[in-house]
Order: sequence, then C-alpha cells, then structure tokens
Amino acid sequence: MSKIITIDPVTRIEGHAKITIHVDDAGAVQEAFFHVTQLRGFEKFVEGRPFHEMPSIMARICGICPVSHLMASAKACDMLMSVRIPPLAAKLREIMNLAQVAQSHALSFFYLSSPDLLLGMDADVAQRNLVGVHKARPELATNGIKLRKTGQKIIEMLGGKRIHPGWVVAGGVNSPLSPAHHAEILAMLPEAIDIAEDTLHWFCEQTSRFESEIESFAAVKTLYMSMIGPGDQLATYDGDIRVIDDEGKILVDRLASEKIASIVEETITPNSYLKSPYFKAMGPTEGVYRVGPLARLRIASSCGTPRADKALAVFKRLNLRSSFYYHWARLIEIIHAFEKIQMLLNDADILDEHVRAHAAANCFEGTGVSEAPRGTLMHHYKIDKNGLRTYADLVIATGHNNSAMNRGITEVAKRYLKPEAIDEGMLNRVEALIRTYDPCLSCSTHAYGQMPLHVQVVDSTGMILSEIKR
Repeated sequence: MSKIITIDPVTRIEGHAKITIHVDDAGAVQEAFFHVTQLRGFEKFVEGRPFHEMPSIMARICGICPVSHLMASAKACDMLMSVRIPPLAAKLREIMNLAQVAQSHALSFFYLSSPDLLLGMDADVAQRNLVGVHKARPELATNGIKLRKTGQKIIEMLGGKRIHPGWVVAGGVNSPLSPAHHAEILAMLPEAIDIAEDTLHWFCEQTSRFESEIESFAAVKTLYMSMIGPGDQLATYDGDIRVIDDEGKILVDRLASEKIASIVEETITPNSYLKSPYFKAMGPTEGVYRVGPLARLRIASSCGTPRADKALAVFKRLNLRSSFYYHWARLIEIIHAFEKIQMLLNDADILDEHVRAHAAANCFEGTGVSEAPRGTLMHHYKIDKNGLRTYADLVIATGHNNSAMNRGITEVAKRYLKPEAIDEGMLNRVEALIRTYDPCLSCSTHAYGQMPLHVQVVDSTGMILSEIKR
C-alpha cells in the first residue's frame, strides 16, 4: 500500500517545518515535500505606517537575521526619499551586514550542521548535537561560539544592541562609529579570520567521508542568482543582479537590483505557507534557481580579499552542483566578511561624522535589495502622498530556495530511504539536505489562505475535546 512518511519537526533549523515523503504501492519514493507551517503577516499589518518606521519594524520579522531586513528595508526607504546616502553611511551599513553574514554562517555551520559533519549522519541522535560536538572536539564548538560572538559584538558596537538594532535608518545610519569601538573591532578580527580559515581546512579534510552525500544532496541542475559587485566581485550590501544557468552561462547580467521583481515570479503551493519563486523567463519548472553562499561564489569571480580569494580558487575547482557545498561556501564567506570589515575599517574617512541624509518622501515606490546570509533579499514598498505605506512585498532568501529544497529532499529520499526498514540515519540525511540551505522560516512565509488547517483542542489526558479541519 502507498503511504506517507512524516518527519515532524525538522530539527536543527531556524523555524518550524515538517517533511512528508510519499511512497507508492511498490515501496518506492515518489516525491517529498517541505512544509513550512508558520505564518508572518508583516506585509499586511504595517499598512498605514509612516515609511520611515519600516526599517525598525521590518527588523522584528526575525531574531536571527534582523540586520538583513534592516538593510533591504532602509535601501527601499532611501529610494522613497530619492536620496543618495553619504558614502560613509554605506560603508558602515556594509560593515554591519558583513558582521551579520559572519555570525549567521557561524550559527549554521557550528551549531546546526557540525554535529553531522563531525559525528556522522548515522551517529546516535542523543549525541548528534552541539553538546556532543563539544565532548568530541571541544575546540570546534568553542570556535563556533567565538566566531558568532565576534559578529554579534560588531553589530552591538555599531547599532547599540545585538538583536533588532535601530541604527540603520532611512537616509543612512543614526550615529558614526566611535574611535573606541573602531579600535576594539580591529583588535578582534585577526583571531576571527584565523579561526574561520582553520575551520575551513578541517572541513575540507572531512569531505572524503561524505562522498555519497555530496553526490546526492540536490546535485540537480538549477539556475543561480545573486548580486554582483564591480569587477565581478562578491557583493553583499550593494550591487547588480546576475543569473546564470547550471553551466555558468549568464542569463541576466548587471540588472539594477531595484528591478529584480521584473525577472522573478512567485507561485503558491497547497502544502506550505512558503511561496515558490522562479525565474520568470523559464517558468516554474525550468526556472528553479538557488541563492545564498553557493550561488554567490559560483557567480563571483573573486571575493576581493586575499585569504578568501585563495580559498575561492580551490572551491572553484569543485563540481559545485551539490548543495553539500553550501557548508564550504559559508566558511569562505566568513573569512571574506571579517577581512572586508578589516579593509573598510582602515579607510581614512571611517570615523567621520556625516552619516545620514534627511529628506521627506519624494517617490511613491521603492525597492531595496541586499544579500542576506541565506541569499538575495528584496523589500518592495509603495506609499501615498503622506508617506504612509500602502503596499509591501518581501521576497525572502529562503523563499528563493524553496523549489530547490523540495527537489533536493526528493532526490535524497530516493537515494537513501528504504521504506521497508527505515532507520534514523536515513531520515537525518533528508533533514541534512534542508540544513545545507540553512532556511530561516520565521521571516520567509507570507502566502495565506492556501494551506489546509487542522486544529485540535485536547485536555490534560490527551483526549480530543474539539476539532476543526479545513
């Protein structure tokens, strides 16, 4: 008989989701679905708010990547004001965004994925966690904490607090960098760069243990999209949009980032609150693309910092189709992030005080795009003549990857799952595919009215008192 195997919840990810694996009458896996079961309504309930409140409000979408939403939202508001923010403000925003990339990547690699990478996909589930990592290799767990702490400390010193800083505003930033914080940040960076580089070397040594996973972890053909900077360098704060195919052929090049909505379409599926964007020119089947560190490093020719570029040269020699290589790409981006912060802090004008442009609303529509840790992030706003928001659309990095993640878990389930004798290691590999993308689900969902609803009210004994289904 056909059946459905459910993994609920998916563990070691940011947010709440489940996976269903559909098996036919012959016992063969047919398809798997990644169900995101939560809903955020920010696009709707901020209607009527003054546009200059948007960065601070939108940062509350997520406690994991608030800085990413600050950046995209503030850039959209800059466009609504029709201002060019002070160059120093752009540098300070970029420093904070790079710190966000570094701390979030550290969370993903060390806290969420290193248990699989160090202890193995089939390790005892009671040991396959960060505590188990610390017992087996204490310096690996400690280094992950150090890297994340460094990124968060930089955010705190710039923005006043680590979570939901209100420092990034329409027109620039609220205050300049102080000399004391400038010196303190510079002092932290050498150790952070060394730790990230040492971790990359350790990870490279582990890959021979995961040849099967590398071969099967979403090693499917997709497109790739990211921002690209001058000279085809890696860009996280500002740049143009590039789309390439699986072979590296450029399909869209140097598209102004505020025009990203012209090439992306979103569709709604009945099994998730997470929409499924696709490359409009190729349709929802052929137009599936990936974003994030793997896409960024496939698209960029260089990082623009010496130690990251050395690592990138090795990375470029790999067959980069497998989503397993998201882990490798994250470590390179951590190296780059701290190196680039170091370079920006050594700019002669970094302690100047002109960090904000002031203006009223001068345009009725604005789009802000930046690279979040998980990929390209878009905030699109419309306002009325009074500067009150009438419309918002957010296309989140995790959403861009939704179709690729669903294809990926299907491929992994077909490769590893034996429905007649399921073991925990098989199911963990399906979850581990999702972890390679490091989805952040709390901020990514905004489809509504499409997903079936099942609510049960139970008493203390577990007896169902009432039940509603839709």
